[in-house]
Amino acid sequence: MYSKTPDIFSIPSHNKIAVLSESELETIKNGTLQLLSDVGVYFPSKKALTIFSDHGANVDWDSKIVKIPPDLVKKAMATAPRNIVLAGREERFDLSLDGTASHLTTDGCGVHVIDPETREKRASKKADVEMMARVANGISAVSFFWPMVSAQDYGKTAPLHECHAGLTNTLKHVRGGTTIHPKLAPAIVEMATVVRGSEEERRKRPPICANICTIAPLTQDADGIETALIYAEAGIPQSFMAMPTMGSTAPASVLGAITLGDAESVSAMVLMQLAYPGAPVMHSIITSLMNPRTGGYIGDVPLPVNLIAAQLAHAWGVPSLGGGSFSSDAPEIGWQSAFEAGFGGVQIPLAGGDLCGYMGMMGSSMVLYPEQIILDSAMAMDIFHTYKKFEFKGFEENLDVIKSVGPGGHFLREKHTRKHIRDFHYSPIFRQLDSEGKLREPRDVAIEEFHKLYDNHHPEPLPDDVLKEMDQILAITDKKAKELGD
Repeated sequence: MYSKTPDIFSIPSHNKIAVLSESELETIKNGTLQLLSDVGVYFPSKKALTIFSDHGANVDWDSKIVKIPPDLVKKAMATAPRNIVLAGREERFDLSLDGTASHLTTDGCGVHVIDPETREKRASKKADVEMMARVANGISAVSFFWPMVSAQDYGKTAPLHECHAGLTNTLKHVRGGTTIHPKLAPAIVEMATVVRGSEEERRKRPPICANICTIAPLTQDADGIETALIYAEAGIPQSFMAMPTMGSTAPASVLGAITLGDAESVSAMVLMQLAYPGAPVMHSIITSLMNPRTGGYIGDVPLPVNLIAAQLAHAWGVPSLGGGSFSSDAPEIGWQSAFEAGFGGVQIPLAGGDLCGYMGMMGSSMVLYPEQIILDSAMAMDIFHTYKKFEFKGFEENLDVIKSVGPGGHFLREKHTRKHIRDFHYSPIFRQLDSEGKLREPRDVAIEEFHKLYDNHHPEPLPDDVLKEMDQILAITDKKAKELGD
């Protein structure tokens, strides 16, 4: 027997703020155009170099560096759609990336799991992806599912199995595509087609999207960019995520890192538009800081980088992946993780990114604590209620009850109180009492809620014939991966 999947909620964007002025955004865009035309980007792909060359870019075939004229960048970016639909299995889970709301996602893609039963840290596997897809399906705050950890038990075909785990365990949209060997990428497209029923329906309502990371500074990954071209040809929406680290792979400044990341993301989107005009693409810059004491990675920095990245994406006329996150650098759940999740979460409605949130991961998105997604979703609900559009109504009714009670009275026995006391949102995690009336530890409540979902929530499965066909795709691709070797 399957469980009903609850409706999702997204964070409204009517409160978003502009960190940069229009002229400042144009300055960054012009800087990006200068980098792309004068310095260039490394594209280690003959297919990509050929596309650029055919469209008039300056291609150095020996160094594999492409310099793209400003007019060509502008012409290509003009064909990229602003509004993209990411489809769920049911239309009520479809996400419209039109700038009116921020849709929250699980975080991805870590390599360690705190086992929900033994509480021991171990390497992640496909069963963990399936587990979290099913749990996330039962959480209203999760608008779409990004595989939270890697299916390390499947080696070269791990991305394919992560996509399969998502599609078979949630009714929500799945971030099912990532960098994989280009000869294996068609299998991901094929699975999306089988789930949707036909190529036409897949293009109209794609059940998966993809994320391709660039390499700072100014470099594209060979398999990543060729995989992206396969996804673009199939009409699968995809984001190009630049991850500049200030002080090491990027200048030690916000403007330098943002401009560098912009050039990387835009160069990939330009290639997709030259090859397949109108291909759905998303802009993404995740900026971090090199720890000057250790040389390590600091992902949560008190700087407006998330807000600027979302602004810049929209200035280019494309959706944004980013703009606030619940993820934390903390190695375990505690004061640091709570602070960083809260600080990042409240940025979401202010940034107005189209896809954001990144819930449920710790240790700079490397470690999965199963209960963290419950804690993050409770925080997301509070943020939703805080920032949703306020309705100015019932003023006269409130004035009347104040007059009725008068000085020195109380409102406990008023009909107005009995009518409205349950109008407020009460956290499912905080202020919970045990059988003796004592406050429970929120983390204990979260662990209990996780197990409740894990044990009892079972989304409606795909039809048997679809599941069988997907299993066949996996078997064929696993065999092909072995033939490819190392």
